[in-house]
This record gives sequence, C-alpha cells and structure tokens, in this order.
Amino acid sequence: MRIGEFQRLMKDLYYRRDLNRGKALTMLWVVEEVGELAEAVREDNVGEVAEELADVVAWVTSIANLYNLDLEEILSSKYPGCCPRCRNIPCECEMR
Repeated sequence: MRIGEFQRLMKDLYYRRDLNRGKALTMLWVVEEVGELAEAVREDNVGEVAEELADVVAWVTSIANLYNLDLEEILSSKYPGCCPRCRNIPCECEMR
C-alpha cells in the first residue's frame, strides 16, 4: 500500500472521530502510541515493535489529515531521495 492510499484509508475510517476529538487530543494519542513503541523497543519485542509502529504511523496520519496535509508530498519534499542536510546517500552528516 502506498502512503497516499493509507492516508485515504485512515481518513475514510477515522476522520470524523478525529475531527470530533480535535487536534490536541489526537496528538495525545500519538504521544501515547510513541510511549508504547518505546516500551516495545526497550523490551526488544519485535512483534510489539511492529504493532506499535503501525499504530504510530496511523495516528500521525490522522494528524496529517486534520491539517489537510498530503503525507506523500511532504515526505518527498523533505526527503528528496537523499539526506535533506548533506544531500548524500548514505548520509554523511556528523552523528547525533
């Protein structure tokens, strides 16, 4: 599934609920899911990491939908096939 297809699916499934919940409370769900992902990573539980990654992406997509942002467009603009800072593949930026 392409990013745009996934974004449309999330909008079809959840946009009305997300709109009623509002941006701030939807963002709290993102934070909660990131916390669950962090716990799965800390426990090195691959199955849970996969599950929580899907949830994080779904909730981030809900935020994009609430702001009427096209994820495919903003991702390809920010990451144009190379590192957005050094423009190399692979990235040659100083490690953070």
